[in-house]
Amino acid sequence: MTTTPGALTTLLTADVDGGTFRLRHARSADLPAIVALLADDALGASREQNQDMAPYVRAFEAIDADPCHLLVVGEHVPIGAADGPVVATFQLSFLPGMSRQGSWRSQLEAVRVAGSLRGQGLGNVMAQWAIEESRRRGCTLMQLTTHKTRTVAHRFYERLGFEASHEGMKLTL
Repeated sequence: MTTTPGALTTLLTADVDGGTFRLRHARSADLPAIVALLADDALGASREQNQDMAPYVRAFEAIDADPCHLLVVGEHVPIGAADGPVVATFQLSFLPGMSRQGSWRSQLEAVRVAGSLRGQGLGNVMAQWAIEESRRRGCTLMQLTTHKTRTVAHRFYERLGFEASHEGMKLTL
């Protein structure tokens, strides 16, 4: 896989079998595809409901309006085509903090690749872009959470250099 910086809304392109994988900022028209990706496993299916898109639209508008939050999608563009379907997504947030001498950190969330394309390196392409963007913005730490049952994801993040150094906790409100 080779990567090259893109132009305008394209954040990165990578050559893949049968075409190009292109990262770009999400648009509101991408919401149905994003929700489908989020719901594309047993855990996600129990949390995501795409019958009512209004909550997703409100969340998208808030993310899109704030330069400290990025919602990114990946398209698989077949050879000879101008566009392709959304096959991946993630959210990257930039957070100021008082700890670590007032450093910024990034939070990587909702990383998903379509089931039919998993294992082809697309997750790695997305994570590497997110890591580099975090460095570019001056972050000294990148963090993420992943459900305890997602053992394949744990191994993926460990291969990228992430360490399970903290115990995360959540409170559903």
